[in-house]
Amino acid sequence: MTSSTERTFDGVPDDVQQTLRAYVKEVRAAYGERLNGIVLYGSAVRGEFLPGRSNLNILLSVPAHDVALLQAYTALHTRWGKEQIVVPLFMTVDDLRSASLLFPLEYLDMQECHRVLWGQDPFAGIAVDRRHLAVEIVQSLRNNLLRVRQRFVEGGGTEEAITVLLPLSVTALLPALRGVQRVLGQPVSSQGDDLLDRLASQLGIDGSGLRDAWSLKRGHITPGKQEVPRLMARYLDSLERVVRTVEERLGQGTR
Repeated sequence: MTSSTERTFDGVPDDVQQTLRAYVKEVRAAYGERLNGIVLYGSAVRGEFLPGRSNLNILLSVPAHDVALLQAYTALHTRWGKEQIVVPLFMTVDDLRSASLLFPLEYLDMQECHRVLWGQDPFAGIAVDRRHLAVEIVQSLRNNLLRVRQRFVEGGGTEEAITVLLPLSVTALLPALRGVQRVLGQPVSSQGDDLLDRLASQLGIDGSGLRDAWSLKRGHITPGKQEVPRLMARYLDSLERVVRTVEERLGQGTR
């Protein structure tokens, strides 16, 4: 059975810790024996949580799931969605084993950077088959590029649309970039600043457009109306260079 010991949240902001402790208490009360563990992953674990802007990402490890189990969370979501806790992933051990095979990129990102808030660690003992990792990395990068172009047009190329699009795109890009480091045998950077700087150097490309988009997301820059379109152009240029270079380096490009 699961451990009754609540874990400490070292490295998580103090105000976020208080929110998580209250959340864990309510989730445990709601689910009782139907819960094996509560896991935090994402920006709060990586030390990049931005109060008022970042979400808290949770995985609930369960022995089984059905409609009743999902329905039981609706009241919790009404309460905790206001505290930036998004609807969690409900996963059994079989779900995780399947994910490690079908989605190794996302699985590794969570497995290597998560914190058990209560109960068992659901990632323990599940090895990842990395044979298809390179393919998923290239697919993820290429998909990101295609979607950015599409969303840019959908948003009419306006300043407002670009300042929303770029932070979303660069955030979605980071797991694939960490995957590139894994496949290349490089140390994996957990934080975005270090990741973007190191990978640009490792690939031998100009990644300034990606770095600018990350700075925009972090609130470190506030580009004016005339600069925003140029920021978009630099981002697309850097992203296209990353995609082409990674495809060549990993041997997954068009032949």
